[in-house]
Amino acid sequence: MATDRSTELKVLRPDEWDGWWDNLIRAFGAGPASTEERELDKSLTEFDRSLAAWDGDVCVGTAGAFSFRMTVPGGALVPTAGVTMVSVAATHRRRGVLTSMMRRQLDDLRALGEPLAALTASEPAIYGRFGYGAAAFQLHAEIDTGRVTLDLPAGTEDVRLRYAKPSDVLAECEAVYAALVPRRPGMLARQPGWERAGLLDPESERNGASALQCVVAERDGEVTGYARFRTKLGWGPSGHDGTVSLEDLAALDPATDAALWRFLFDIDLMSTLTVRGRPLDDAWQYLASDIRRCRPRMRDSCHVRLVDVGTALSARTYQAAVDVVFEVEDAFCPWNTGRWRLTGDGKGASCERTTDAADLALSVRELGAAYLGGVSLLSLAAAGRVRELRPGALAEASVAFGSPVVPWLPHGF
Repeated sequence: MATDRSTELKVLRPDEWDGWWDNLIRAFGAGPASTEERELDKSLTEFDRSLAAWDGDVCVGTAGAFSFRMTVPGGALVPTAGVTMVSVAATHRRRGVLTSMMRRQLDDLRALGEPLAALTASEPAIYGRFGYGAAAFQLHAEIDTGRVTLDLPAGTEDVRLRYAKPSDVLAECEAVYAALVPRRPGMLARQPGWERAGLLDPESERNGASALQCVVAERDGEVTGYARFRTKLGWGPSGHDGTVSLEDLAALDPATDAALWRFLFDIDLMSTLTVRGRPLDDAWQYLASDIRRCRPRMRDSCHVRLVDVGTALSARTYQAAVDVVFEVEDAFCPWNTGRWRLTGDGKGASCERTTDAADLALSVRELGAAYLGGVSLLSLAAAGRVRELRPGALAEASVAFGSPVVPWLPHGF
């Protein structure tokens, strides 16, 4: 498949991976990856789903996809292409390379029958024109643990914590993670090999912090949670001023969750707890004595694209009964363009082509943003991105699309 006169797009071969990877690293302006990271990424690469744009024998563009299953509202796991490794060499910008890769990839996903695609965007403005909408967000915080305390729930004292080598308790931690996957839209059922990504710990990327540490939580002899973190000792005029950096935390119940957060708040010689990529509704916020001194902030995380509107909307459930006709615009994937009647409730749904009059008009990008239940159709309408054609339809659909649990993508890919 040609992108311009000098560039050819082909499926990646294993023997071409090194050049493909080097182009990707250069395009993102990153330094050399550790051997451990490089080997893991190569082992996880799905070569039959990876594309390379070539100018002669030089790789100038990359794009790939992972075969994931994502939790959607209602708890179903839906086949989802995890779009990844997208780059174009600076020497080949504005030649249609990216558009060609996105075109080929979405055509392939349709042929495979995958109704959803998802990605994390280094530059969010890029992917809207290909139909991706920001559907899940994440919470960052820098908590002043010297001034913020936690109001702990009943049962916290029953939780036992112990240090463990991260690799020694990997199976137990993965079991906790797997139990949480159906509970929250946006979470990914990990494919074999992905559990190792959470243990990557090259010294070159620690920025002076400790090696990765792990604490496991137990109740009644069962592992109910864990936290992975690093510590970095620091000193100021008044004494110790260290930082704890949380890498990952998962808990099966409120008491376990609170016990792990209290542990992180109370590590000796540490004054700040840095938190990245957490759910917007993370429970510690409602235990904290002073949320202002936690300096919370939000950023986009998971961008969702409906590859097949009918199948995707039929795959999830809805908070309230809904019967609405969407007029969908999808210039990049025209097979989605047209009218779709969605009927559903908390038990199931159906979305089929129709010639009935439309109730709401929107693009596939807005459907992607609202799909996981974290972005309301009412909010998108207030921004002028959804038009109500039947009075009352907007509120009906907006309530139905919501989720009682905020969607969250637990890790990048």
